[in-house]
Amino acid sequence: MSNGFYKVPVALNETVLNYAPGSAEKLALKAALKNFKSTTLDLPMIIGGKEIRTGKTGEMRPPHEIKHLLGTYHKGEAMHVNNAIDASLKAKHNWEHMPWESRAAIFLKAADLLAGPYRAKINAATMLCQSKNAFQAEIDAACELIDFLRFNVQFMTEIYSQQPQSSKGIWNRTEHRPLEGFTFAITPFNFTAIAGNLPTCMAMMGNTVVWKCANAQIYSAYVIMEVLREAGLPDGVINLVYTPGPVTGDIIFGHKDFAGIHFTGSTEVFQGFWKTIGTNISRYKTYPRIVGETGGKDFVMVHPSADAAAVATALSRGAFEYQGQKCSAASRAYIPSNLWKEVSERMVADIRSMKMGSTEDFTNYINAVIDEKSFDKLSGYIDNAKASSEAKIIAGGNYNKAEGYFIQPTVIQTENPNYVTMCDELFGPVLSIYVYDENKFEETLNIVDNTSAYALTGSIISRDRSAIDVATKSLGHAAGNFYINDKPTGAVVGQQPFGGARASGTNDKAGSAINLLRWVSPRSIKETFVSPVDYRYSFLNES
Repeated sequence: MSNGFYKVPVALNETVLNYAPGSAEKLALKAALKNFKSTTLDLPMIIGGKEIRTGKTGEMRPPHEIKHLLGTYHKGEAMHVNNAIDASLKAKHNWEHMPWESRAAIFLKAADLLAGPYRAKINAATMLCQSKNAFQAEIDAACELIDFLRFNVQFMTEIYSQQPQSSKGIWNRTEHRPLEGFTFAITPFNFTAIAGNLPTCMAMMGNTVVWKCANAQIYSAYVIMEVLREAGLPDGVINLVYTPGPVTGDIIFGHKDFAGIHFTGSTEVFQGFWKTIGTNISRYKTYPRIVGETGGKDFVMVHPSADAAAVATALSRGAFEYQGQKCSAASRAYIPSNLWKEVSERMVADIRSMKMGSTEDFTNYINAVIDEKSFDKLSGYIDNAKASSEAKIIAGGNYNKAEGYFIQPTVIQTENPNYVTMCDELFGPVLSIYVYDENKFEETLNIVDNTSAYALTGSIISRDRSAIDVATKSLGHAAGNFYINDKPTGAVVGQQPFGGARASGTNDKAGSAINLLRWVSPRSIKETFVSPVDYRYSFLNES
């Protein structure tokens, strides 16, 4: 029984290791990569704490080395979705009634396991299956996931401590209960940290979870489950399935105990889920929570006063780190005519210096896009730009999938601010640029605001403070995360809570207490110490 008001360790952002030549972390990571490359994996689903192998398998191959088989995973069917729901509901009573400090201890231990003995393993899994270089894997799979776990524990305690005032003779209390039923997490390939955060933040608040990860991220998802199980997570609290999307959705969204979805993925898919949930609303015990972070067409807006070197660096990093496959990646930029010559020269020089290849070669800045479908989509846009009278390619433009899904960092310049690549979400290393008349800064802000249906991230680069203020106000609804004199990527847990609105999602801000509040259902409790014994109020007396 809890009989203390416990203070959890103060959350601090995990230090990013530098992987310098000869460093302990670099040696450990290279050893983990070598070990994984020499082993053939056989990854089961995890349902109710049991490893489920179906014999119906899918292959896992590095996107940058498609001839190499890393291993297989066991595909599930409808029965496995139902089993995961049953396991979740079976585990629910004991989990939600576990003392909060015991739940907190599990996730704090998981964070320390990731920071220590599992660090090389989670990074290597992310590098191989998701084609992230060592630095991108470190800031994502290790540091950001560790931060989510530690900061969410702190946010949880802050939420529990939010209590109402009490008047004389009354004690008012608020219980922050978990949702009634089971929750559903759908996670993307591009961030191991997102894949770990979506199910764990719901579980932390006392919910039980069915978790469907992207097929391209199964390797690191399985490592996350290893960590959680070693940290003491009870069986059935989080159930990891590799099941077909339509089958999974039909079963979960049709279940009376469905209580909420935490999603990161495409806008089209999320909107489809919302429609289905609306159609089925009368089936549920309670109104489900719907939380999603979806697409983006993230921008960099440059003022004529900006420093050209700063602009070029923001674009080279913001557009091409992790092959432009970040939800926040710079995808469109608006450069004033007075800066274009210098910015373009610097950016083209940057791109020419970027090495591309396997993640196991630590000198490579660019690796492969995630799969053939993405490769074909991106190469199609590049080919169309080459043939278009409205666009020209000023850097990159080459691609090859003989060894892996390699798309060269590509910059498309257009004189049409509504050219297709200025508007469509591409999710790859393709940056589109519109050069505007340096005297039309405010008019161009209006173009930025109205070009895209999305509103995830964006930035303004300027040395003129008044211009920064104008842009910040004009683009007030154009980005949920807005950056001043920086690239529009790199949100840090506890520092820049992440999420966007419009077609980019529900803006429930992962990395903050705002998100955790979505996974509780408060109950107000009023206790009266001395109860009235006569219904009559004083106003009824005339004398």
